[in-house]
Amino acid sequence: MQEIVGCLPAGTRILDLACERGSFSAGAALTVRTDHEPPADRLSGEYVEADASSLPFRDERFHAVICNHGLEHFDNLADALSEIGRVVRRDGCLYVAVPDASTLSDRLYRWVFHGGGHVNPFRSAPELARIISQSTGFPLVATVVLHSSLLFLQRSRFHPRPPRRLWVIGNGNSRCIALLTWFLRVFDDVFSTRASVYGWALYFGQVPSPVQTREWRNVCVRCGSASSEARLVAEGRVRRPLLLWRSYRCLQCGEWNLLTPDRGK
Repeated sequence: MQEIVGCLPAGTRILDLACERGSFSAGAALTVRTDHEPPADRLSGEYVEADASSLPFRDERFHAVICNHGLEHFDNLADALSEIGRVVRRDGCLYVAVPDASTLSDRLYRWVFHGGGHVNPFRSAPELARIISQSTGFPLVATVVLHSSLLFLQRSRFHPRPPRRLWVIGNGNSRCIALLTWFLRVFDDVFSTRASVYGWALYFGQVPSPVQTREWRNVCVRCGSASSEARLVAEGRVRRPLLLWRSYRCLQCGEWNLLTPDRGK
């Protein structure tokens, strides 16, 4: 989403929709964040309690809307998409990221969290893009395949303690999660599967910067930041502690991860 968040200048406005504590660190643009309830711990920016199907903003108020992992949770998807189209300027843009309900990652999420509030199962990026374009009036610009780090399995995300079923997959231990994500990516390489895929990011409208559509498979197990293998190597973050495995420290949070070669090299 940095093609939008990092490129809009001061004086513009971004709506961070259904964002919980916030989907991104605010840049030069004014950021307004919305969700049903204000979290105790939130990122910078104005926070407004709102329902996505009835947004309290005037028409064409925002230059961009970021809806990062929100559409799958909306009970009234049609009205929410209509509201998104209403509050974005005609020369603006839209970013949407959603899980692919047919993937192992989303099925695992719904198993651990007993559904996890995913009421809209998306299984086709072209079909979802068609629905969003029809509802908002914005043409699709680019689709990016997102890979999972399974960070939702982190022990720290459960209070007061992880559920018993999490013991099956390491009880939320970061090293176990890193090993599992690495195994899934290798499995994809060997058997041409999509076991490590999370979902898609879709860009609509007049995106201020060219969109990088290459798949980045190295996604941090703690913060979810994706990095290219080339950048990790160039910045000296890659190590080879074991004979067969290379590891790296996340550029954003410093967490230890196992490295997987990028495809198409």
